[in-house]
Formats: sequence, structure tokens, C-alpha cells
Amino acid sequence: MSTAPRIAIAGAGLGGLTLARVLHVHGIASTVYELDASATARDQGGSLDMDPESGRQALLHAGLLEEFRPLSRPEDGELRLLGKDATVGFRIPAPEPGEGDEGEERPEIDRRALRDLLLRSLPEGTVRWGHKIRSASPGPGRPALTLSDGRTVEADLLVGADGAWSRIRPLVSEADPVYSGLSYVDCLLRDVDTRHPAVAELVGRGTMFALADEKGLIAQRNGGDRVRVYAAVKAPEEWSRSGLIDPADPVAAKKRLLDLFPDWDEGLRALIAESDGPLVARPIHALPIDHRWDRMPGVTLLGDAAHLMSPFAGAGANLAMLDGAELGLALATHDDLETALNAYETPMFPRAEAAAAQSADNLTDFFHPDGLRIARETFIALTSGGEAR
Repeated sequence: MSTAPRIAIAGAGLGGLTLARVLHVHGIASTVYELDASATARDQGGSLDMDPESGRQALLHAGLLEEFRPLSRPEDGELRLLGKDATVGFRIPAPEPGEGDEGEERPEIDRRALRDLLLRSLPEGTVRWGHKIRSASPGPGRPALTLSDGRTVEADLLVGADGAWSRIRPLVSEADPVYSGLSYVDCLLRDVDTRHPAVAELVGRGTMFALADEKGLIAQRNGGDRVRVYAAVKAPEEWSRSGLIDPADPVAAKKRLLDLFPDWDEGLRALIAESDGPLVARPIHALPIDHRWDRMPGVTLLGDAAHLMSPFAGAGANLAMLDGAELGLALATHDDLETALNAYETPMFPRAEAAAAQSADNLTDFFHPDGLRIARETFIALTSGGEAR
């Protein structure tokens, strides 16, 4: 741009940090305002597979692809689909060592490792930790943030990268996330190869889906010899907030959760029974599939703030990073701010809509009474280059 705009980014997730990094690569400063007190203030979640056309493309634009490679785990790219009797109904093997780029089509990386990579790539002070955003306004002249301590920050560009319950989204859209009808309960097993060898064998080197009875147990290898488990159940939204799954009482929480999988194979039930630490219930929400907004001067959104979807397209983090990269490139290559924002939003809307539609379809299909068969057909179609069901 001909004059350096003042850019405020709400949220230090993967999308916001990718935007800040791409801007930095092009000599444009930005400030990221983050609620968390530090980079280690809370768990960052599980493992991500980096798609070559989105997540890895974003890393390329950020100048971090080579630094990403040694942190990634292409050997953890296996996929297994099981029934509730633990019989393997479909399997995509992990790539063999030495298969090169073809074998690293979607290499895994822990979300924390990826976030730390992005944070290390930014100038000190770019992220303002412990800065909770109380509200946002369009200005009268420029958009502004009001922080929890009462300070007001004005900017030429305000970017909402602050997730599902974005404080920036109301400036451009009246849409709110809607409960999907499905809730996760997160579990974690540590030192699986030594302490839980049967679980390690069941899950394999990657991600395992066990589907039946309109429920699921989804397990994924993480770095550090850990397996993260998501028990998926159809339940009213209030169920996940009712206290039945109380992180402070893991023994009772395990029993209540196991009661929902009474006739499942004991090896699968061990994913819950042998878990370490608290169990955390998380309702799954989504924005409307076709969510978009009219161009608002000086304000835009990316990632979950723009297109929150369920995790069943495996696209959320990848799209957030691509959003951040493409917004950064648009700002770097257009002299006019509004022209840059239009150039970013125009392709982002249909791209996000396609992924959100796939995510919604997969949620419905996988947790259908015949979900195991439908999921198998979906994975076969995807691996053969055909259209998913």
C-alpha cells in the first residue's frame, strides 16, 4: 500500500497469526490483540493435517514451509474406520518413509507446534497478550476496539480473527453460530505406546473413526506419544453444559460417558476408561453455510469468525490460515484498502461455503443410523479422486 495502514487483528489463533506473518514478510506492521495471558495459557487442541492447497500454501506465503517440515509428522497420516465391534472396515495406510512429497500430501502437526512456529516468526510485541476485547465499533471515522481495561484502539483496518464467538462479527453480520445437535467430549491418553499399548495398536498411526448408533469415538495420534479422543454424541445443547460431564470429577464423568457406549467393544471403551486428566464437553456449533456480508469499510473477518463449521471436513484450521495469507497478500499488493478487502472476500466466500456444505453433509451422514457404511463410501470416493457422497 502507498501509505502504511494501522492494522488491528483480534485473536492470536492460526488465522490471525498467519495474517500478521504474511504482512510482516511484506514489510507491513500489525498488532494482534489476544485474550489469553500467554501462549501457554490453555490447551491448543489436537493434531492438524495440512492440506497442500490451503494450509501448506499459507505456510509457503508466510515463508515458513521449510521450517514446518521437520515439525510435521507425515508418518501419522493413517486413517482407520471401525464399527463398534472394533472391526476395521476401511483403512488408508500411513505413507512409507522416503515417499517424498507424494507421501506427505497432508502431513500432521500438533496445533501448538504450528502456533509456536508462527509466533516465533513475528517481531517481539506484535501479539498483545491479556488484551480482552469488550466491544468493537465502526467508528465515526475508523473502526475501534474497546478493551476490558477501558482503553480504545482505533485502526484503519480491523480484522476479526477471534473465533466462533467473535466480538468483531456483529459489525458486519447479524449471524450467530447455531448448535449442530452434536457434542464432543474430549479425552487424552498419555504415553500410549508404553502405558496403553492396546489403545496404540487400535488407533494406529493417525486418525481412527469408530461409528455406530448415531454416535462416534474419534481418536488421533498427537506428538509426544499421546492420543486425543473425541467422543461424539447427539444431545441437546444443554447436555454439554449440565455438569454431567464434570472436568473436576473425571471418575463420574467417565462412567456417565461410558454408559452412552454400553455394547461397544471394550478396546474402544478403553479410549474413555483409560484416559488421563479431565473430560471436557464441547457443543459443536456452525454459522450458516452461505454466511457472507456486505463490504463494511475498514472491517473484515477470517477463519471461524467468518465461516465457523463443524470439524467433519477437516478444513477449519487450513482455511483460517489460507484466509490470513490471502488477506495479507491482498493488502500487500493493492494500494487501496477497500480494493484489497474486496479482492480477499470475493473468492473467500464461495471457498468457505463449499467446505461448510461438505462439513454439514458429513456430520449428517456419519451420525446417521447407517453412518458407518456412508462414511466408508465417502472415504473411498475421496481417496479414489471421485465425489464424496
